[in-house]
Amino acid sequence: MREHGGNLDLAQQRFGGRAEDWIDLSTGINRLPYPVGEISARAWSALPSRAEIEALHQAARHAYRTNAPIVATGGAQAAIQLLPRLAPPGRARILAPTYNEYSGVLSAAGWDVQDAGALDALAGADLAIVVNPNNPDGRHHTPQDLLALLPHVGRLVIDESFVDAVPQLSLAPQADQAGLLILRSFGKFYGLAGLRLGFALGNAADIDRLAAMCGPWPVSGAAITIGSRALRDDAWGEATAARLARDCVRLDEMAQAQGWKLIGGVPLFRLYETPDGTAAQEKLTRGQIWSRVFAQEPTWLRLGLPGSEAEWTRLAEALVR
Repeated sequence: MREHGGNLDLAQQRFGGRAEDWIDLSTGINRLPYPVGEISARAWSALPSRAEIEALHQAARHAYRTNAPIVATGGAQAAIQLLPRLAPPGRARILAPTYNEYSGVLSAAGWDVQDAGALDALAGADLAIVVNPNNPDGRHHTPQDLLALLPHVGRLVIDESFVDAVPQLSLAPQADQAGLLILRSFGKFYGLAGLRLGFALGNAADIDRLAAMCGPWPVSGAAITIGSRALRDDAWGEATAARLARDCVRLDEMAQAQGWKLIGGVPLFRLYETPDGTAAQEKLTRGQIWSRVFAQEPTWLRLGLPGSEAEWTRLAEALVR
């Protein structure tokens, strides 16, 4: 497995404790998840119907403000695994540094993968990939700038896994344009990564092909029930986005007091430059708080946002030890 956050087993191996003893801030997953409510017995015991799957699709269209063709997947990662099969292998360019699964998945499928340091450097690629806003540094681009790139590439994939709290950056309303494919993650903003739910939005031809590759039951009955409910809960989404924005300021102030410099981030995680990322991570482990470091950038430290006040207190105490 490539390097990722969420590797709490490594924290336990190195520093001890049970999983439930740790506060895992190594990911960009909301620590105050959507309240799932009751789930019917049928959701667990029966195969999902076409009507139920379409109801989930309609809920996603509502949340993402689009009428584009859409298909539910087992998390955004499931769609990433299928990307190489949408076209014969060619030249892929990825706006980097970014989420590392794209390069690995495409290279394994025979694509010529190149990193690009700027948006205009993606021009000429058969497949261009932009994570917007980006993981791990929060770099982002306007919908207008991304659409301007579309005529200059064979297919443009925009990964919007962290866009929920900043919907003005989303291209979902324009997702039905030829050559454009949008990937969305449900689990991060809604704090339910274990549900394994995501979506791909695009033109009818691409979505039909992805749907055929996913098969007749791409997600579980529980994912359909919870996803349909959460994606239509506008009040929860608006309140959560506002809370996350406030919490970003709170976390940045705590980091600044440590002398850490904000590199960037989104309303689910922050990336800081520290004197020594590993030393900063180990300091936090004394309070059993897990964070993300980067082998290629030894001064970087990424922190998700604490959830409860008890978690904020533990983080504050760990920082002053």
